[in-house]
Amino acid sequence: MTTTDLVPQADTPTRRYPRRRTIGWSAWIGFAGILLITLIALLAPWLTPYDPYLRVGDAYLPPSQSHVFGTDEVGRDLLSRILAGVQSTWLASAAVIAFSLLFGTLIGALSGAIGGKTDFVIQRVVDLFLVFPGTLIAFAVVAVLGPGLLNSIATLAIFWWPWYARISRDEIRRLRTRPHFEAARLAGVGHCRLLLVHLLPGALPSLIIAATLDVSNMIMALSVMSFLGLGQPAPSAELGAMTARSLDSLTVFWWIPILPASALLLMSLFSNLAGDGLRAALKGT
Repeated sequence: MTTTDLVPQADTPTRRYPRRRTIGWSAWIGFAGILLITLIALLAPWLTPYDPYLRVGDAYLPPSQSHVFGTDEVGRDLLSRILAGVQSTWLASAAVIAFSLLFGTLIGALSGAIGGKTDFVIQRVVDLFLVFPGTLIAFAVVAVLGPGLLNSIATLAIFWWPWYARISRDEIRRLRTRPHFEAARLAGVGHCRLLLVHLLPGALPSLIIAATLDVSNMIMALSVMSFLGLGQPAPSAELGAMTARSLDSLTVFWWIPILPASALLLMSLFSNLAGDGLRAALKGT
């Protein structure tokens, strides 16, 4: 035994490393699926083997080499119509989410940054939108205005932005209490720079997560509209309308309603997987 063994040793503080944020395999599947769907939506006019609006064979043909997904009740190629439907639904959902995210973020950021009476007035307007079932009201408005994709997109966007405004406002108010914001304000940084540099970047992760998870909700909302006949009029290729028109033949010609519904399921599944992956990566949960 040495003399150093008799001297009490001070506890060595354990160095703590930040928790490593990883993305699971399911999230990578979601990202790959979203990338694939986006490419299909952008390249759909060149990927369709036949014109999705013209009769190219006999009706109710089963899947075969010439028609991979078979034909519908009119004789149109089902694969071509599903690709066109994916393009319509995916791009329309992205348009609604993009507008709602930009507009809601701007309104919420101004409300949280200015505060006072401005914040009170804006939040009462947001509460007015949130207290009503926005999706059901959007359905009613589209029914009054008439079916059409543009009417559906515009109406849903009007009732969807308040969710992002609330998230943006709450994140901005939380970030205003942080030391780095107080230090920048005391240093004389301008209001616009405070908002754009010191507040908005911190609010973006929560907004991006919410937007990614909302894609599946928007896909379902647009599909329900077309399912109820509030989307584009026939013979437009919409996945919800294609499913609704062929439900009577489900037990006999199963591929006609099942394949468009499966495309909707896959788009929603990939969006949810990607959203959960982003939440785990950005929030560390």
